[in-house]
Amino acid sequence: MANKTYHNLIGGEWLPSKSGQIFQNINPADNSDIVGEFPASNADDVALAVAAAKKAFATWRLVPAPKRAEILYRTGELLAQRKEEYAREMTREMGKVLAETRGDVQEAIDTAFYMAGEGRRLYGQTTPSELANKFAMSVRMPVGVCAMIAPWNFPMAIPSWKLFPALVSGNTCIIKPAEDTPLSTYNLVQTLIDAGLPPGVVNIVSGYGPEAGAPLVEHPDVRAVSFTGSSAVGSIVGQRASANFKPVSLEMGGKNAMIVMDDANLDLALEGALWGAFGTTGQRCTATSRILLHKSIAAEFAEKLVARAQALNIGNGLDEAAEVGPQVNEQQIETSTRYCEIAQAEGARLLTGGKRLTEGAHAKGTFFAPTVFGAVTPGMRIAREEVFGPVVSLIEFNTIEEAIEIANSIDYGLSTALYSKDVNRAFAAIRDLEAGITYINAPTIGAEVHLPFGGVKQTGNGHREGNGAIDFYTTWKSVYVDYSDTLQRAQIDNAE
Repeated sequence: MANKTYHNLIGGEWLPSKSGQIFQNINPADNSDIVGEFPASNADDVALAVAAAKKAFATWRLVPAPKRAEILYRTGELLAQRKEEYAREMTREMGKVLAETRGDVQEAIDTAFYMAGEGRRLYGQTTPSELANKFAMSVRMPVGVCAMIAPWNFPMAIPSWKLFPALVSGNTCIIKPAEDTPLSTYNLVQTLIDAGLPPGVVNIVSGYGPEAGAPLVEHPDVRAVSFTGSSAVGSIVGQRASANFKPVSLEMGGKNAMIVMDDANLDLALEGALWGAFGTTGQRCTATSRILLHKSIAAEFAEKLVARAQALNIGNGLDEAAEVGPQVNEQQIETSTRYCEIAQAEGARLLTGGKRLTEGAHAKGTFFAPTVFGAVTPGMRIAREEVFGPVVSLIEFNTIEEAIEIANSIDYGLSTALYSKDVNRAFAAIRDLEAGITYINAPTIGAEVHLPFGGVKQTGNGHREGNGAIDFYTTWKSVYVDYSDTLQRAQIDNAE
């Protein structure tokens, strides 16, 4: 049977790439299963999509925000009806287990309903003028045509974080989904269309970064760029966008630390460590990749963590019994393997895992054993660089001050966690940890759409998703209405 073929969405039409080239979307749990074939787009396709978005902006920006919001609300309702179907298709293309892909779709549902509410809350300010008979206010205006480059690990949730606030603000969009997981973004946009989104307001151009992503970032009619991915690629995106003075939102890497104090509930911390380190097969920017252990509990915790990691059910995410799915592709397997070799060469002790799984049910997929390293010191590469796989490092410390210093010693600053029953320690950690997110007695992963999501240092450039996204997708206009019927000069000495 022929593989299902998908096209770009441009101006409301499904069109093949001008290049005629395609790429295959492959199930990482079974590489004989081809999810579909997608266009490998180029600058010509990008130009068509930008032109369509620019044309649609002329009318979409004039639709009242509450009416735009109604489309998002209907989108949320439709996503809820299609949740199981979309979750299963996401597991098939991305690999993570059904419990997680259902959560991914739920995140899009939550974002739809939340951003629909923002349609009646795009607040500006009114303020007294310094002059008599003059009214002063500020209003939010849409930016224009926005470009989104999305990652593969949350292929519906993160596109919803980008598209929904942009749309409710009155912008039009071109989104380039990750080449490993385009179908979930297609499903999201199809739902928007079914909810009543006009043609051209959202366009999809699939393909690879250099051929499709770069011309999208550089196109002169694109007014803003939102990127989620690695810090290395984000740096390139940021430089190319800023060369043309475009606002760019960068959400990038992480090397997140979970601190476990001597007074922590160890069983709770253990559950958090397993979920934080091995959820989504460690392929999260918020993954718990460093566990900092107080020396008095380190040996006990390590022994229990290793036993639990070895007992995890690794398999096809469509199997309800599976707890950890495959890595998304061969490149991620190679990265995990390389960092395990680096760690051992630097003196870290491999406690479990450290290798690809190739036997039996794992033979056709890209599976990697949950991996724990002990005897890790803060200066080792395994403790400082993002692996983006099911690999976690254990680091020992003596005091909370030392733990916070270790946690802050890296180039990233996305998420952090502290396990302790001491409220004083908790508030000190909240104050002192250099990160965009801090959890107390919970792992480093997870986000709620009504709070800002993002990080500091090489994790991001200051913008936030979640409830902070409206600030990125709108620009301020100050408005003055002078009803004095005389010339009044502001910022001139009017003392007389």
